[in-house]
Amino acid sequence: MADLNAQFEQAAEDVKKLSERPDNDTLLKLYALYKQGSEGDVTGPKPGFFDFVGTAKYEAWAKLKGMGADEAMKKYIELVRKLGA
Repeated sequence: MADLNAQFEQAAEDVKKLSERPDNDTLLKLYALYKQGSEGDVTGPKPGFFDFVGTAKYEAWAKLKGMGADEAMKKYIELVRKLGA
């Protein structure tokens, strides 16, 4: 478990060093997987209608409801690696 956490944190650092900015869909996947892996299921109220970015992030995270933290971490690490970080 500690090894997975270390890899997850390293991937979170590596993603900041990508040579190219990922497209918005990929950024939402990264955000949602990171939040699910670090905090669990989405919490709090959904952002207001005119908060487009906040709503997109909330909905992406909400789609992962029920996914275990370990699985989310593994998928996050895998996605970061695919992006070449």
